[in-house]
Amino acid sequence: MTKLSDATRTKLKTVSTATVATALFKRGFRIQMIQDVHPLGPDQPVLVGEAFTLRYMPAREDLNKIDVFRDRSHPQRKAVEDCPPGAVLVMDSRKDARAASAGAILVTRLMQRGCAGVITDGGFRDSAEIASLGFPAYHHRPSAPTNLTLHQAIEINVPIGCGDAPVFPGDVILGDSDGVIVIPAHLADEIADEAVEMTAFEDFVTEQVRGGRSILGLYPATDPQTLTDFAEWRKKMGR
Repeated sequence: MTKLSDATRTKLKTVSTATVATALFKRGFRIQMIQDVHPLGPDQPVLVGEAFTLRYMPAREDLNKIDVFRDRSHPQRKAVEDCPPGAVLVMDSRKDARAASAGAILVTRLMQRGCAGVITDGGFRDSAEIASLGFPAYHHRPSAPTNLTLHQAIEINVPIGCGDAPVFPGDVILGDSDGVIVIPAHLADEIADEAVEMTAFEDFVTEQVRGGRSILGLYPATDPQTLTDFAEWRKKMGR
């Protein structure tokens, strides 16, 4: 897994998934947003970290009995214990929230181990308890049944699809109140740099629009005066 630099991690925590989505679109990436996942807690921190993946397949009843959890190498349990500090456990649950991908005990273990967050395109059980942890967690909806009823954990740290987005181990995950986006690992540094610059300009534009200025010539900056005004604003604001 490519290690995310502290500088890039810090930069990404100051930008939005919307801004990153535009930066990725400029480079031809259109399906990096994980669809139909939502933060469990309304005030949970911004999520940034490298993807560590777990893939579920449809459960086969004879291989998915409750005693499989006695096996210390069970992929779900192993993923929780192996996900590196600072990384994000991303689970491919085939967009099926009829059974839980995990519950509060496993998510608490991830938090205590120093992981950055957890995502499933299915559901979590104990969702209210997870929401109260203050730990970045995203799912489609709450789901009480154990994962064993429908999901068989089968592979760790392989390429997966999560909410229709491709996720490769080591890709960089950014999650905020709008959702979760996946940044290809080799682009993380340049996307972070560009997103910081875009955010400064968008903050300037927002201030101008709130002051009554038209978006024409301002956003995008087709009027040369806009760039002059932006440069003066940056100097004044220390941005």
